[in-house]
Amino acid sequence: MTFLIIILAIGLQIFLTYKKVNPFLSLLIVAILMGFCLGLGPVEVLKSVKSGVGNTMGDVALIIIFGAVLGKMLEASGAAEKIATTLINGFGLKYIQWALMATGFLIGIPLYYNAGFVILVPLVFSIARRANLPLLYIAIPMAAALSTTHCFLPPHPGPTTIIGVFNKVIPTDMGKTLMYGILIAIPVVLVAGPALGTILKRIKVDVNSSFLSPEIKEQKKLPAALPSFIIGLLPVILITLAVIASAIIPDPVIWKEKMMAQGSNLPLDLILTIRKIILFFGDSTIALLSAVLTAIWYFVLKPGGTMGTAMKWLNDAVSGIAMIVLIITAGGVFKQVLQDSGTDKYIASFSSKWQMPPLLFGWMVTALLRVAIGSATVAGITAAGVVSPLVAAGLVSPELMVLAIGTGSVFGSHVNDSGFWMFKEFFNLSLKHTFLSWTVMETTISILGLIGVLILQQIIS
Repeated sequence: MTFLIIILAIGLQIFLTYKKVNPFLSLLIVAILMGFCLGLGPVEVLKSVKSGVGNTMGDVALIIIFGAVLGKMLEASGAAEKIATTLINGFGLKYIQWALMATGFLIGIPLYYNAGFVILVPLVFSIARRANLPLLYIAIPMAAALSTTHCFLPPHPGPTTIIGVFNKVIPTDMGKTLMYGILIAIPVVLVAGPALGTILKRIKVDVNSSFLSPEIKEQKKLPAALPSFIIGLLPVILITLAVIASAIIPDPVIWKEKMMAQGSNLPLDLILTIRKIILFFGDSTIALLSAVLTAIWYFVLKPGGTMGTAMKWLNDAVSGIAMIVLIITAGGVFKQVLQDSGTDKYIASFSSKWQMPPLLFGWMVTALLRVAIGSATVAGITAAGVVSPLVAAGLVSPELMVLAIGTGSVFGSHVNDSGFWMFKEFFNLSLKHTFLSWTVMETTISILGLIGVLILQQIIS
C-alpha cells in the first residue's frame, strides 16, 4: 500500500505539472496529501512541513543565492562575454567547437543554464555566419557544456539541494561532489558536445533569421580577461584547495603527533593554522561569498561604479531565482514527509529486493520523473527524497548518488521541458530537429554520465 501511495503521489505531481500548476504549489499540495495518506495526523503533517522548509533552506539557501549573484555580476559587467571571446580567439577557427565547449563549461560553472545560454547564443550565430559553419555544429558543444555543469556541479540548484537532502542523513562533501563531477563531466561533454555536433552538422538551420540575430548592443569596455577568469572560477579554486588540504592532513591531531614523533623541523602550528584558513574559505558558502565580494570590488567599485549599481545587480539576481528557491523548499517538504512517515525504511528495501545497484536505482527514478515532469530540478529534488534511505543505510557513496541523480535529471528532455522550447525557438528548429539535436544531446549526457558514475564507483570503492 505504501508503494502505491508513493506512485499515486508522483502521478498527481505529474498531473498538476501538466495542468500548469506551479511546481512550488503542486509539490506542497502533493506532500501534504501524501502525508495524510501515509498515516500522519494533521499536527504531524504541519511539523513535517515546517521541518522540511527549515532543513532545506538552512543548507542551500545562501549557496544558491550567492551563486546567482556571482553569475549576475559576471553577466552584467561583461566578464562572461570577455571569457567567451578570449577562449574563442585563443582556440581559433580550426578548433571552434572546442572553444565553444570550453566557454560553455567555464561560464556554466558560475552561471545558471538560462543565463549562460542567452549570453552565448549571439556568439554562436556570429561565428556561424562569419565562418560559414553549420549552426548546430558549434551550438551543440556550447549547450552540452552548459547542461552538464547545470546537472553535475555545485553551486547549481539541483546538485546543491540534493547534497543538502543527503546531509540530513549522512555527511555529504560538496567539494568531493564537485571534483567527482568535473572528472565525469569532461569526457561526457567531449562526446555530447564536439562529437555529437559533428554528427548533427547536416541539419540545416537558417543562421540569418531575424528572430535569432543578436540585437546591436551599445559597445562597452569589457573587463580584463585574467581577472574575469579568476573571479569566475574563484569558488572552484577555493573549494578545490580545501579538498586538497583536507586530503593531505585529514586529522590534524594525528598528523601533528606523527610529525613530532619523526622529529620534523616544519612549523607545525603554522601549517595547521593555514589549513584552518584554507578550509574556512573552501567552505562552499564562504567561497561563493568571497567571489561575490571580489566581483563587487573589481567589476563595480574599482572602475568607478557605485555600490547602488552593485546592489541593483544583487537584487536582480535574487529576484531571478526566487521561484527556484521556493520550488527547492517545497521539494524539501516532500522529502521530510517521506522520512517522518517511516517510508524511508520501506523505500530502502526496494534496491535489495529488486537486486538493483543503488546508483542505478537512483538514476532510474530520477530519469522517470524527468521524462514525466519535465523540470530537471524538481525531478532531482523529488528523487533525492525517495532514495535518501539508501544513502542513509551506507549502501553507496552519497557524493556519487548526487551525481547519479544529476545525470538522471537531464534524461529524455522533450516538450514538457522549458529548455527544449528555448533551444528550439532560439535556433529556429522544427520539432523533429529539436528531438534529433536537443533531446538526443540531453539523453547522451544522462547515459554517459551514469556510466561515468558507475566507473568512478569501481575506482574509489
